[in-house]
Amino acid sequence: MAPSATRTSSESALSSTHIKSQNVGVFTNPEHELYIKNGPVPAPGPGECLIHVRATGICGSDIHFWKSGHIGDMIVVGENRLGHESAGVVVAVGEGVNRFKLGDRVALECGIPCMEATCYYCRTGKYNACPDVVFFSTPYHGTLARYHVHPQEWLHKLPDTLSFEEGSLLEPLSVALAGIDRSMLRLGDPIVICGAGPIGLVTLLATHAAGANPIVITDLDENRLATAKKLIPRVNTVKIVVGETPKDSAARIKEALGFEAKIVFECTGVESSVQSAIYSCTFGGLVFVIGCGKDFQNMPFSYMSAREVDLKFQYRYKDTYPKAIGLVAAGLPDLKPLVTHRYTLEQGEDTFKTASDPKAKAIKVQILDE
Repeated sequence: MAPSATRTSSESALSSTHIKSQNVGVFTNPEHELYIKNGPVPAPGPGECLIHVRATGICGSDIHFWKSGHIGDMIVVGENRLGHESAGVVVAVGEGVNRFKLGDRVALECGIPCMEATCYYCRTGKYNACPDVVFFSTPYHGTLARYHVHPQEWLHKLPDTLSFEEGSLLEPLSVALAGIDRSMLRLGDPIVICGAGPIGLVTLLATHAAGANPIVITDLDENRLATAKKLIPRVNTVKIVVGETPKDSAARIKEALGFEAKIVFECTGVESSVQSAIYSCTFGGLVFVIGCGKDFQNMPFSYMSAREVDLKFQYRYKDTYPKAIGLVAAGLPDLKPLVTHRYTLEQGEDTFKTASDPKAKAIKVQILDE
């Protein structure tokens, strides 16, 4: 069935046969509770698609919203459904939908900007900075549900060769691709990645594909460093020692790299790690902070000034999904090994416990729904 501007009653009837009566979701609230709740199945409005969400990854920000109740100025102010790393299938469409049809497999880009002509950021292509963006996670209800309504403009069709799990991993890959773009990484640049969690490992895969060389990745956890080595055998690993000074950590990092780093991708947000990143940089190098840390941090200001070390950040991403889909479809990178634990929606509480427990040795935990 080809996409069309209007939908027939037969299409609506077909979609309803695939829709269950309850919309299960995973929620938190200002009291830091985590719980499963059933709700009504939403109806798509004009220009919207109803998605049966088949795979959702648990992001560190989801855990942070649950346990801390905020990230910066983004605050959990009421009952809030979590999740923003999702892929699924179109099961119903609203009036005027002309880009998708029932059964299309899609990845969800969850930052929905206003796209008004009066918005400077949307007008100039920096839609991730839109002050009126609706980001499905907090304070807006996220995608960690069986069904979610999404604007068609912010859905991306998945090729048949990509699984729903891979489709949900396009979101963290988008974070890494945005960082690579803003860092101006070039072929043969020596780099360091601080942190071998999900974002650090995705950044490792992406920078490897981009031709960075050599690469060092750091972490406190030997299991995560071993995973990095399995993913990219040529990477050198450095285990961070608790209590070691940032300068001493940096000395070991530079020894493993064989150079001072041109770019350090800091994927933890931890203050001591940011400091180690700065001390690992060459003159005129760049520390690119992707990780989310505490609101205020100390850094070696005079050292950075005397060494002309630049410090950059990123806020989400823009125009990354088509590129990410193309790269994964081509096998650059292979995201499948990142998923270490899988749960059902009804096991949502167990999912978050696993994702937040270092003893579980999880990399990427996903909730799957059939």
